[in-house]
Amino acid sequence: MLVSRAPGGRTRTRAIAAVGLATLVASALAGCGSGRTGDGGTGGGLLAGTTDKIFSLDPAAAYDNGSLVAETQFYQYLLNFAPGDATPKPDAAEKCEFTSPTVYTCTLKPGLKFANGNPLTSKSVKFSFDRMVKINDPNGPASLLGNLEKTDAPDDKTVQFTLKVANDQTFPAILPTQAGPIVDEKVYSPDKVMADEEVVKNKGYSGPYTIASYDKNKLVEYKAFPDYNGILGKPKTETVSTKYYATTDNMKLDLQNGSLDVAYRSLTPTDIESLRGDSKVTVHEGPGGELRYIVFNMNTMPGGTPEQKLAVRKALASTVDRAALAKSVYKGTYTPAYSSVPQGVPGAAEPFKEIYGADPSKDKAAKFLSDAGVATPVELNLQYNPDHYGSSSSEEYAAIKSQLEASGLFRVNLQSTEWVSYQRERARDSYPMYQFGWFPDFPDPDNYLTPFFAPNNFLQSHFENPGISAQLVAEATEGDKTKRLEIIKAVQKDLAQNFLPIVPLLAGKQIAVAGKGVQGVEQTLDASFKFRYTVLSK
Repeated sequence: MLVSRAPGGRTRTRAIAAVGLATLVASALAGCGSGRTGDGGTGGGLLAGTTDKIFSLDPAAAYDNGSLVAETQFYQYLLNFAPGDATPKPDAAEKCEFTSPTVYTCTLKPGLKFANGNPLTSKSVKFSFDRMVKINDPNGPASLLGNLEKTDAPDDKTVQFTLKVANDQTFPAILPTQAGPIVDEKVYSPDKVMADEEVVKNKGYSGPYTIASYDKNKLVEYKAFPDYNGILGKPKTETVSTKYYATTDNMKLDLQNGSLDVAYRSLTPTDIESLRGDSKVTVHEGPGGELRYIVFNMNTMPGGTPEQKLAVRKALASTVDRAALAKSVYKGTYTPAYSSVPQGVPGAAEPFKEIYGADPSKDKAAKFLSDAGVATPVELNLQYNPDHYGSSSSEEYAAIKSQLEASGLFRVNLQSTEWVSYQRERARDSYPMYQFGWFPDFPDPDNYLTPFFAPNNFLQSHFENPGISAQLVAEATEGDKTKRLEIIKAVQKDLAQNFLPIVPLLAGKQIAVAGKGVQGVEQTLDASFKFRYTVLSK
């Protein structure tokens, strides 16, 4: 699909051609709650824990994992992923199909309604997508809809999406993403983001749960919505609450003493290693796909010319020791990443290994800098986030600083910022180089390419190249699977050899830890990367 994505920690973008190359667009996680005794105020329900943070409950302003987990519980989509299934299937829709190469048509189920009792019709769907595009919040997922020309509602049950570029192979998979929640046109503003408190109060959503109580990034309680009619079905547990932790220490302790039922994001590698030996809990693993990487702001990064900036990026790619990070910091829960498309995803290649080597090379790095006339040591201002991507980020970036400075080629000024400020500042060009992580919106290699490298991409790194954009359009519209994967491999090599807007570091798995009596965790740890409370029970 042709898309682009805004900032957020998970991300995605896609470039598009309309007449020549039009813009495509592209397709990206906590405070400590109060203690829990007995049922912890969950009414005998289930308690989940996380160190992720909710950025916003309004889908127009949220493009991050912490918000996605919340959205998954209370919003409904035209198409969604059933637990254990990575293929989008009807949720609010009865059916969806291409009725022409540029028109994707969905028919709604009859009698749908929001939790506040208002009817959910095709006008609601049109309003939701029009609103997403119009608001175009810098921290939201509107860029995922880069290939959407317009949305029509010819009658109460029919929605028609007209696309800018025909034969978009990924558009159906955009509908279950953070760009696709359906909201009530009677309570949401058409052009302004709604505050979390108003989202909770107005109940203009129709997912499997409603929000019963909300203390942002401390404790959120969900109750089953009896009128939900969708693919996730009736929740197995009537009441599920999410407790938000400032650190993993207390979350791990609560797991071990039985006062927390399941923890999803982000226990440290040391925590996970320790919990594997605890007979009272089970460590569950799901398909990988997480990517950790460094982003370069193409305007503000070091270097006096584009050629010097490129040399700095290539030198850094040749100096960082991914294997050491994977082993010493992450205890094998991550593996080295040598492309923006992780191994295991169809079409993945490893051009950074081929071009810059599996192991660091000071000689290669020094030559890149010398040939471009870059004086050493190069001063690097490198920003990272200590809470959104797990507490091990501090150790990870301290190790990166040590690796770079040990080469004698770099001097690193390392700084950290908490997530909410980090999100805003990195979009304001405040950080010349910074940490980011990616969790795919849907299981397709394009989701690791278009969001990062298409025009108006979610990284907002000022990278744009017509040749790369053309390749992204070609892969997104190629119906022959073999040919499409060939294009995807070629664009990875081109990016690694000639541009390096990012330097990939590590790829990881999905991990959740639950008490022995908790059921359904493995069922929701699938390639859709949606953590659904509906399947959890104990």
